[in-house]
Amino acid sequence: MKALFFTREFPPYVYGGAGVHVEYLAAELAKLIDIDVRCFGDQNDSSENLTVKGFPYENPLFDNTDDKLKAVFKTLSTGLHMNAEAIDADVVHCHTWYAHFAGIVAKLCYGIPLVITTHSLEPLRPWKREQLGRGYDASSWVEKTAIEMADALIAVSEETKEDVLKHFDVDEKKVKVIYNGINLQQYVKTSETDTLDEYGVDKNKPYVLFVGRITRQKGIIHLVNAIKYIDPDTQIVLCAGAPDTEEIGKEMEDAVNKVKKTRKNVIWIDKMVTKEEIIQLYSHADVFCCPSIYEPFGIINIEAMACDTAVVASAVGGIKEVVVDGETGILVPVEQQGSAPFEPVNPDKFARDLAEGVNTLINNPELRNTMAKKGRKRVEDYFDWISIAKQVEELYKSLKK
Repeated sequence: MKALFFTREFPPYVYGGAGVHVEYLAAELAKLIDIDVRCFGDQNDSSENLTVKGFPYENPLFDNTDDKLKAVFKTLSTGLHMNAEAIDADVVHCHTWYAHFAGIVAKLCYGIPLVITTHSLEPLRPWKREQLGRGYDASSWVEKTAIEMADALIAVSEETKEDVLKHFDVDEKKVKVIYNGINLQQYVKTSETDTLDEYGVDKNKPYVLFVGRITRQKGIIHLVNAIKYIDPDTQIVLCAGAPDTEEIGKEMEDAVNKVKKTRKNVIWIDKMVTKEEIIQLYSHADVFCCPSIYEPFGIINIEAMACDTAVVASAVGGIKEVVVDGETGILVPVEQQGSAPFEPVNPDKFARDLAEGVNTLINNPELRNTMAKKGRKRVEDYFDWISIAKQVEELYKSLKK
């Protein structure tokens, strides 16, 4: 059997959880079947059972296009390029709306069964209009078309499955829940500390860690607003880069600078760090905080848990299926506005509740360490890529004609 992956992200160009998912799933599936990856970029690599080829995203044809529409037009163009070379796979598997148009074309023109993994859903990300303008209507149309014509859908959590059935015209029998996973040999607590030294983290003081993109979805601004309520001796390490828009990037910069006027132990690592660096940061953090306002799964939480770190996270989406409240971390309720996950009804209360969760664990080492150990055990029991790859392979086999 051979599967073709269409994806925007693939190493070395990975900036979010979907890219992490594709990287590890492809590697694990390649131990079972042939995998052909077509992605955005200049990759060109081949090893046993795994072939990776990048296709150009930057295109001078769109130099004069409206800035908010460039991403959509370039994405559709790349999707066509991905199909220009012959396809001989038994199934095509798409990840995120950026790749869905390529999957639509492949199913229609090559007659190949289409699988979609729903890493997130456009109807539940209304803030994307800030980034895409009217292009958000186009991305939503691409996603809806692909999901409703797919032969099988993978939801990364039970709540994501419910969201798919609520927002799209899909036969429930086509939707299978398969969690995200993690490489348990790679993500493991380390004693190395050179990354902490490089970024100026005091190894003798506790710290709370955030990892993620600067986007409304990840709730980073709410954590920054919570800093004033966090115990003053606790360092705040924000590993946050790749802002969705210049506006939210500026909002983040202003918020951090304001906090730094009254607090000196806020460390902002304004870039996407390497795996080795992030594993060190996870390993030595006293608490990992995930303040997302929308999260179908939240792979960063299992990364932290795998490195023996207790978690404080918002009780939204798939996070509630990953973090066990009171056992592997603390879940913080968030009352949200409207039918889609907009901002919290009371942002200050949400910020205070995040801080209370962080302070609770910082001030209770015994509870923190117990949660850390249970977190690692939970990851080992439920989120191993080896098991997840086998589930995906079985799904492929069920579609083979």
